Amino acid sequence: MRAMDTLLVQRDPDLPGLVTVTLNRPEKLNAISGAVHSDLQALCRYLQDDAESRVVIFTGAGRAFSAGADLGQGTGDAAPDAPSGSATRDPLAERINASMGNRTAAAIEALDQVTIGAVNGLTIGGAVVFLACMDIRLAAESAWFSIPEVDLDIPLTWNALPRLMRELGPARTKELVMTCDRFTAVDALRWGFVNHVTPDAELLPAARALAAKLLAKDPMSLALTKSTTNALAEAMVPAHVTHSDRDYLVLARQLARQRKDG
Repeated sequence: MRAMDTLLVQRDPDLPGLVTVTLNRPEKLNAISGAVHSDLQALCRYLQDDAESRVVIFTGAGRAFSAGADLGQGTGDAAPDAPSGSATRDPLAERINASMGNRTAAAIEALDQVTIGAVNGLTIGGAVVFLACMDIRLAAESAWFSIPEVDLDIPLTWNALPRLMRELGPARTKELVMTCDRFTAVDALRWGFVNHVTPDAELLPAARALAAKLLAKDPMSLALTKSTTNALAEAMVPAHVTHSDRDYLVLARQLARQRKDG
């Protein structure tokens, strides 16, 4: 696996089969840049061929799980290597860049390993989408969540709506996405978005304890349970209905440029 600037990937020496992935841009609150997308997608491709890894914990370095899309670094409105704040005017290039989040979310959701989100600190926008792609979610007591896209004059994309509806139901999804209201770890637990809330210092030990419990199970039975439940979730609320997500995002960006240009 190639070296990754934005992720810290560790195999657990005491729990064979466990990999911990830490979003590692603490100075940027682990904001999701084009490089983060590329690294996560590369990691998922690597894990697809790794039969030794059976459980993957995702967490964040520092005081955030992730501040969401790094809007100054080309995570949907500009090329990954474009200068901060710029946007390409090539519509096909914009369309491809606008689907980066969709591709990363799909790659996380498609992992054969059981995925555990260990949510420390703030979790915003696209980071909430990534969590919705994971199998089990734990949150520290101080963690909080927000889905602010509508307040930013853009639709919530990355095929997020069907995934959130599976976890939260239609009414709660509408409320959180439309109002952009912040919610706490306790709220997330009450609504079923997270499985457990732990004291901050116990978050990673609790995630490792859960991983140990899963690793003690029959691996084939665990794998079949994940693949079947994922298929059932897709049948109930299919993600493909949001196939035009990236086009809505491109349109929103174009309209924003028109307003800015007067």
